[in-house]
Amino acid sequence: MTTESKAVRPALPESPPLTERQEARRRRILHASAKLAGRGGFDAVQMREVAESSGVALGTLYRYFPSKVHLLVATMQDQLQHMHETLRKRPPSEEDPGARVAQTLMRAFRALQREPHLADAMVRALTFADRSVSPEVDTVSRLTTAIILDAMGLDVPPTPEQLSAVRVIEHTWHSALITWLSGRASIAQVKIDIETVCRLIDLTAPGAGARD
Repeated sequence: MTTESKAVRPALPESPPLTERQEARRRRILHASAKLAGRGGFDAVQMREVAESSGVALGTLYRYFPSKVHLLVATMQDQLQHMHETLRKRPPSEEDPGARVAQTLMRAFRALQREPHLADAMVRALTFADRSVSPEVDTVSRLTTAIILDAMGLDVPPTPEQLSAVRVIEHTWHSALITWLSGRASIAQVKIDIETVCRLIDLTAPGAGARD
């Protein structure tokens, strides 16, 4: 869509912010979703059980989250937000941006490794998501990008080439999660793949070609 077409298109009304009570209810729902997924994965998350565990009516749950996939993608958003806050408190110690990103993503990976059923449920929800879940999926992607950019610790904005590298790293990290969850890759192999792809950060940095 061009800038011109955006200007003439009527703005859609924004959803009103949640009240304190509504936000508390939403948090209970996400907590119940994560708890059920952590016990038994994707299939263990049943909307009726989530409603009962969080103390809300089933109809209310569906007003917040139209489907289980919406709910689990929102659960992944929530998990990534907590992860981002934790990583900010304990930033990576490596000097090179690429190594910092690799260290950060492996820390995030190990956090998911501690909850394999939950990780599987969230990744499956992302895989099953259709266009109706696009806003939630986009938020997950933006959070992942923010985690990577923070880890890079750059003094200047990233170059277009570096942003392209970030997208490739996101795809690789997601793929590594899938292959590990399906038993097709070991943690050691995941680490190698993450460290390899993160070298793109340094290879696409300004002046990288001149240093070669």
